[in-house]
Amino acid sequence: MKQLASLNPFLWKYRVRLLLGLLFIVLSNYFKILAPQLTGYVVNTIVQAVGDPNAGSIATKKKYDIIVDRIINVLQAKTYGERFLWCGITLLLIALVSGIFMFFMRQTIIVMSRLIEYDQKNQVFAHYQQLDSGFYKTHSTGDLMNRISEDVSRVRMYVGPAIMYFINLAAVLGFSIYFMLKSSPELTWVALSPLPVLAITIYFVNTIIHKKSERIQALLSDLTTNAQESYSGIRVIKSFVQEKAMLGFFAQNSEAYKKNALSLAKTEAIYFPSMALLIGVSTLVTIMVGALGVVRDPLHHSVGTIAEFVMYIQMLTFPVSAIGWTASMTQRAAASQKRINEFLQTPSAIQQPEEPLLPSLHKTIQLTNVDFTYQHTGIHALSNFSLQIKAGQKIAIIGKTGSGKSTVAQLLLRMYDVDSGSISYDGVPVSRIDTGYLRSNISYVPQDVFLFSETIENNIAFGTTGATKSNVKRAAEQAHIAKEIEQFPLGYQTMIGERGVTLSGGQKQRISIARALIKNPAIVIFDDCLSAVDAKTEKAVLHNLQVYLQNKTAIIITHRIFSLFDFDTIIVLDQGKIVEQGNHTALLQQKGYYAEMYARQQQQDMH
Repeated sequence: MKQLASLNPFLWKYRVRLLLGLLFIVLSNYFKILAPQLTGYVVNTIVQAVGDPNAGSIATKKKYDIIVDRIINVLQAKTYGERFLWCGITLLLIALVSGIFMFFMRQTIIVMSRLIEYDQKNQVFAHYQQLDSGFYKTHSTGDLMNRISEDVSRVRMYVGPAIMYFINLAAVLGFSIYFMLKSSPELTWVALSPLPVLAITIYFVNTIIHKKSERIQALLSDLTTNAQESYSGIRVIKSFVQEKAMLGFFAQNSEAYKKNALSLAKTEAIYFPSMALLIGVSTLVTIMVGALGVVRDPLHHSVGTIAEFVMYIQMLTFPVSAIGWTASMTQRAAASQKRINEFLQTPSAIQQPEEPLLPSLHKTIQLTNVDFTYQHTGIHALSNFSLQIKAGQKIAIIGKTGSGKSTVAQLLLRMYDVDSGSISYDGVPVSRIDTGYLRSNISYVPQDVFLFSETIENNIAFGTTGATKSNVKRAAEQAHIAKEIEQFPLGYQTMIGERGVTLSGGQKQRISIARALIKNPAIVIFDDCLSAVDAKTEKAVLHNLQVYLQNKTAIIITHRIFSLFDFDTIIVLDQGKIVEQGNHTALLQQKGYYAEMYARQQQQDMH
C-alpha cells in the first residue's frame, strides 16, 4: 500500500475537487438517511391507524433527525390519508435531493480520477523519453505499453471509484450507526454483529487478491509484448510460414493469463456472495429480534423501528459489499503503481549536467582513449579509441559487423557515457554539454531506420520547426528520393505504414537521410545509411552529399568503401580498436586490412 503514497501529489493538485466530492458524499448520504426514519414513522402511523394507539405515541416520542422531527410536527395535525400522501411526496423529494448530490459527487471525484489518469500517463511518457538507450535494450515495448495503459487505468480506479466508495461507506456507516443507536441500541448491536467476521474475511481475501493481481499484470505484459512483436514482425512470420507456431506461442501465454485471471475471478466470486450472505443473516436476525421485542414490550418497541432498521441494513448492503470490490481495486492499484514506480524511480544513465554548457560545436571533436562496454551484454565495443575531427573534415569509419562503428556514433550523441577516456566538443567535455542542444545540432541517420506512421512530408520534417514544403522537397532531392515520392498518387502526403512498411528498404533509408539533411546542422553522422540502395543510386546520393557537406563536419560509418567520396581521414576498426588510419591512397599503399577490403569489394562489384 505504501506504493500508493506516490499519488498524493496528484490528490493535492486536485484537492478542491476531492474536498467538494467529500462534501457531496456526506450531503447525499445525509438526505438518504432521512428516508428510513420517515418510513418508520409512516409504518407506525399505519399500525396506529389500524387500531394500535401505542404505535402513534412511540412515533412521536422517538428521537429523529431535526428535519424529520419538523416534518412529523407538521404532519401530526393532518389526517392519516394526508400524512401518507405528504410522506410519499417528501420521500420522493429526499430521494431527488440525494440523487442530485450523488451526481455532483461523481462529477467531482470521477472527473478528478480522469484528470489524474491524464497527468500520470503524461508523467510516465515523459519519463520514458528521458530514459537512456540501454534501458530500452533490456525492456520490451509491450511491457512499457502495458504499464502506461493497463496499469495507469487500474490506478485510476483507486483514485476514483475506490476512494469514492470508501468515503461513501464511511459516511453511510457513520450516519446509520448514529441514528440506529438513537433508535434502538439493542437492535444496533444485533444488526452490526456480522461486521467483525466481515473485516477478518476481507483481510485474508485481499492478501490473496493482491498476490494474484501482481501475477496477472506481469502475464499481461508478456502477452502484450508477444502480440506487439508479432504485429511488427508479421512479414518475417509470413515469409518463414510461422503463423501456426506464433499462434501457439501466443495461445500459451494467453492460457497462462486466462488461468490466473479465472483463479482471481473465482476468489472474487466466492467473496462477494459471502458478503451478501452475512448481510442477509443480519437482516433476518434483526427482524426476528425486533419482532420479539414488539411482542414482549409493545410500549417500547414498534414495527416502525423494525422497518427502519431493515432499511438501514439495505442501505448498508451496497457500501459494505463494496468493501471487497473497493479493497480489490485498491490492491490491484497498489500492484500496478508498484510496477509504474519501478520505471519512474529508474534514473536515466544519461543525466543532464547541473550547469549545462552550449559550446559552438563547430571546431574540433576530440575522442581520447575511449573505452566502452555494453552493460546488458558485456561486449567490449571500443578499446583505447582516439580520434580528432577538425571542423569541416569528412571522416569515414569502416569495419566489419561488430567492430564498434555504430558505438562511436552513439557515444558522440551521448546516447551512452564512456567507461573511461573522454569525448569533447571544442574542448568542452560532452558530459557538460546540454544534451538536447548537442543532439539538435547534429544530424544523425541511424543504421536501423525508423519512420513514423505519418505522411512522407511529416517524416522528413520531423525534428525541425517551421519547415516549408520547399525545404522538404529540397531535402528529398538531396537524398535522391524526390522523383520516387512524386510518383506516388499523393506525393509527399502519402501515408507511411508502421515503421515504413509500405516502402522499400532503400526508400526508407533515403527518406531518413532527407530527414537529417533538412536540419542543416554543422555536424552530420551517417551510420551505414546506404546499405539497401543499388550502386547507381549510391553514386547519386554520394554525389549530392559531397555538395551538401562542403562546409560541414561529416562522419560516415559504413561497411563499404566509398572510393568516389573524398575523405580527409579513413578509420579502419576491428574489434573496437583502430587498426589503420589515413586517406584512401595511403591505406591502399599499406596493403593491409583496408586494401584487402577494397579488393574484395571490387571483385563483388564486378560480379
